[in-house]
Amino acid sequence: MKRILVDSGEYGTRIGVVEDGLLAELVYERKNSMPIVGNIYMGKVVNVLPGMQAAFVDIGEDKNAFLYYGDNKDEKGNIIKPKNGSEILVQVEKAGVGKKGSVLTRKISFPGKFIVIIPNDNKIGISKKITDQNERQRIKDVVRGELPESYGVIIRTDGEGKSEETYKKEIERLVKRSEDIMKRAGYAKAPALLYTDANGVAKVVRDFFHSDIDEIVANSEDDYEELLKLCREIGEDESKIRLHNDGTPLFGAYYVEGQAKAAFNKQVWLKSGGFIIIEQTEACVVIDVNTGKYTGKVNLEKTILKTNLEAADEIARQLRLRNLNGMIIVDFIDMKSEQDRQTLRKRLEEAVSKDSLQTIVVGMTQLGLMQLTRKKKRESLMHLMTKPCPCCGGTGRISIAEKSDKGNELS
Repeated sequence: MKRILVDSGEYGTRIGVVEDGLLAELVYERKNSMPIVGNIYMGKVVNVLPGMQAAFVDIGEDKNAFLYYGDNKDEKGNIIKPKNGSEILVQVEKAGVGKKGSVLTRKISFPGKFIVIIPNDNKIGISKKITDQNERQRIKDVVRGELPESYGVIIRTDGEGKSEETYKKEIERLVKRSEDIMKRAGYAKAPALLYTDANGVAKVVRDFFHSDIDEIVANSEDDYEELLKLCREIGEDESKIRLHNDGTPLFGAYYVEGQAKAAFNKQVWLKSGGFIIIEQTEACVVIDVNTGKYTGKVNLEKTILKTNLEAADEIARQLRLRNLNGMIIVDFIDMKSEQDRQTLRKRLEEAVSKDSLQTIVVGMTQLGLMQLTRKKKRESLMHLMTKPCPCCGGTGRISIAEKSDKGNELS
């Protein structure tokens, strides 16, 4: 059973994807701090760094955003370097983290439910998860016949099996949106927000409502009506939309409130009695695997392999749940057998393949650490919903009081 919970409250919205009773993904959207990934701005270049082929751009946020311009070339292959003070059209590609501002791109795109439209392009790309070659060719033929000149497109996984009429409607809707934004860009004065990407229930329908979802439950009548409207627009099954209005908290009613709170804990217990420790740093995410209470029944190698395999499944779930991204280092329990190491890697690859964000298992380092990378799209739960402690600087530790020569405690 797969369901999506849309929990709207006084301070914002929680979106939870629940798979067989387990909270698999969790998105927080605060009313005073909405996500900006996907937003389009007319930005103003404030500093160009030729040695890095990069520039800092004012988009009206607290921190200037970072733009790499090395891949922006003219017809002759020469890099087009922006000038200080110039105004440029940009889109937020990655959210800012810590002291770093957002990452921008000049390659503008407009995502829909089934496709992504790219102005000033002419390529047709198809999700790798659509594997049937006949279907891939059918989609290409359909899209090529409907797509205007100077537009490229990427077919999303949800586009598989969709009719020509469905593609036509979405292409028309997204092309009109693109034309409207480009028109506004012609007279907007930087810094200016031109387009806000989907949030709330629009995000639910576009990014989470796949064919394998059994129901979407909302606790707000406004969200419920909006979900029905969006489903009608794109031809999705309205009967899967439900309103939760019996007065009980939505996450509590589906027994996932505790799981949502546990998503902020550093330690995660495994069913066998082992556990993992998750540490987030500015550079990467570090995960340590331990046998804990589990002592096994056969021998040490079997005990270690069982713990590592169970940890691999849980790690894949935690990456999605906490939205951990970037470089991820996992210190699995050391294994002597090469066959066991290959079994572990295969298990981890299978577990992360369920993730909607691209997650790559790079492999073991010479020190026996497993490397992964996960695409950055939005802030992790920890960065979004917490802030560093003013006493310990975010380490989670406080100093031990010392005593002076006179016996008075120093703090």
